[in-house]
Amino acid sequence: MSAAAAARSILTQLHELMASRISAQGKLNQVVDIIGEALDSEVCSIYLLREGMLELFATRGLEQAAVHVTRLGVGEGLTGTIAANMETLNLAEATAHPEFQYRPETGEEKFHSFAGVPIVRRERAIGVLTVQHVEPRRYEDVEIEALQTTAMVLAELLHNAGLVDEESARSGAAHTGQEVLTGLQLVKGLAIGQAVFHQPRITIEQTVAEDTEAERQRVYLAFDKMREQIEHMAGQAEFGVGGEHEEVLQTYKMFAYDEGWGRRINEAIDSGLTAEAAIERVQQRTRMRMREIDDPLLADRMHDLEDLANRLLRIVSGQLGTAASQGLRHDAILVAKNLGPAELLEYDRRRLKGVILEEGSLTAHVVIVARAMGVPVLGRVRNARGLIREGDTLLLDGDAGALTVRPAQGLIDAFEGRLVRNREKQAVYAKLRDVEPFTRDGQRIQVMMNAGLRDDMPMLNLTGADGIGLFRTEFQFLVSATMPSRDAQKRLYKDVLDTAGARPVIFRTVDIGGDKALPYMVSETSRQDENPAMGWRALRLALEKQVLLKAQARALLEAAAGKTLNVMFPMVSEPWEFDAAKAVFESQLAYLRNLKHSLPEAINYGVMLEVPSLAEMLDILVPRIAFISIGTNDLTQFLFAADRANPKLAERYDWLSPSILRFLARVVQGTQGHQVQLGVCGEMGGRRLEALALLGLGIRRLSITPASVGPIKELVRRVDTGEIEKAMKLWLANPPPDMRAALAQWAADREIEVD
Repeated sequence: MSAAAAARSILTQLHELMASRISAQGKLNQVVDIIGEALDSEVCSIYLLREGMLELFATRGLEQAAVHVTRLGVGEGLTGTIAANMETLNLAEATAHPEFQYRPETGEEKFHSFAGVPIVRRERAIGVLTVQHVEPRRYEDVEIEALQTTAMVLAELLHNAGLVDEESARSGAAHTGQEVLTGLQLVKGLAIGQAVFHQPRITIEQTVAEDTEAERQRVYLAFDKMREQIEHMAGQAEFGVGGEHEEVLQTYKMFAYDEGWGRRINEAIDSGLTAEAAIERVQQRTRMRMREIDDPLLADRMHDLEDLANRLLRIVSGQLGTAASQGLRHDAILVAKNLGPAELLEYDRRRLKGVILEEGSLTAHVVIVARAMGVPVLGRVRNARGLIREGDTLLLDGDAGALTVRPAQGLIDAFEGRLVRNREKQAVYAKLRDVEPFTRDGQRIQVMMNAGLRDDMPMLNLTGADGIGLFRTEFQFLVSATMPSRDAQKRLYKDVLDTAGARPVIFRTVDIGGDKALPYMVSETSRQDENPAMGWRALRLALEKQVLLKAQARALLEAAAGKTLNVMFPMVSEPWEFDAAKAVFESQLAYLRNLKHSLPEAINYGVMLEVPSLAEMLDILVPRIAFISIGTNDLTQFLFAADRANPKLAERYDWLSPSILRFLARVVQGTQGHQVQLGVCGEMGGRRLEALALLGLGIRRLSITPASVGPIKELVRRVDTGEIEKAMKLWLANPPPDMRAALAQWAADREIEVD
């Protein structure tokens, strides 16, 4: 009998059985007979998860006295191994397997061959279906496929009959144990929560088809829609937009048009399955093959097929929404292949504790937004969606780049202890909200915060920051599906200024292009630069496409009517670029003045110093500007010729390298004697040890993430700037072998915590 014929025979009989009124136990007794006869198998048994143990519920061929007597732990014996790993076993000689255990009460000693498949519901093993034979042989692929099809229908039957032990399934008894995954640190921090898939797994509620042709048409339509989506993504990728790697998209296209994949799904429908069940049945076979693949490249392609199959399932079932639309019911750590910034912002910030990505890079838009939100992110976690299950407890250590899945209670307790200590520190910092940050020798340090969204503004009062030292206006562009209108920009800027009140806000003009491509400005923001960070971006792009800069200038000038407007231009490499950008603002100012519009009381222009060449022109530039903000993130990669998006280089060069500190010292010296404010906006200023070094260099204004404001204010109050400046001069003149260690020791000697 063919696989399709055997499966069709089983499904037809099971469909009739499910509709009958006999007891649940009676149904299971008949199920093992139906399967055994259809597969010509001498033994067929069903084990169900009850109170954390796999209990023999029905059998054909084993001793009936063993029913409800034989119990196996998850992971115990061959049956327990199937449940623990949620994988299929197919053995010619069962006793040769290292996990084999003999149970004398079953009378199974005469049976040599063994095959078993997990019975899965909602990604949990709720039981195991096994067959055995006297003759030592591996079961044919067609027989295994028939077993897998049957197990899918059994899951539905067991659920409807009330035989699923939901408590054991939820508790993780059918899971593999604790596992530690590693990835790329994208946003540091600690988080504990339950795994929530951004694209929720589809639960197949109906497995047996009522109308085979109707199911086939549903699959055809779903394939058409999926292919349209893949072509759209591929079209975007040609212009550097969309985030999908070209190689992955080519694999997607290959599978999307693969006749073999579609044919196998059609064969599963022929056996009597619904469209959803047929897609899942074919994927079960793929997962079996994945476990047998040693070639990592081929394994990656199989993971791509898994991802595409999930996409096809969502389309055919009509369940296209994300977890954000359903709402987070508990503290959650989001798990996704990749994520856009707008999608991240849809989630409840009170419940979202962290993000796990299979892809992701340090410069991805979502990482920029997550850092601003204070949400830790771990990227490039290989096969995260395959190793993590919905509802698993996760411990995310963004500082160490590690994720613990299904941790033991002792580890949870220790991790929660770390979180408690962090919260205790935060409580201490919170008390400093209304305290001005003066050093021990009376120096007033400006501690400002970075922002980029309207939702960031409440943090200004919560942290007691002195103002917004960097408002990233590009965030509004990054999270929008279309170009923000001038009115939309004006409303945002006005809301920000109104919320800030008397505290200053420094607006950075849009820093887009390069690695921050916008889908609605493809030709302008998506040039194929070999190094996007050094490419056509930020002010370079804005000066070429002045319509964008003019619209933003008008929006800022109108929003700041009656107030002081602080404007900062990014990526300035020579003074003429500043002059050209300022001229755009001045022309718009003249235009509004002619129209008798209300204007800002004062306008302060400044630059972001991130291109090293600008430091050589400070004597020319400084008399023309009101302030300079040193962007340490980009400055570091330009100084070291090290792409911070490259994980091999991201942590290689230290902010406390003497070369960086000497460069910053030259900038400080170049501004002395001029009426220009000098500050640092970047991650360097938000780390206590690095901030200590900046104070020693003479930096008196820091703009940092909201979460860092409290810790830095506390640090400032413990430092004598005269002392640290003296020590820094000595270190820069004669650098120690390890500048970081020397600075840490200096702090330790004065009982200043810098961790």
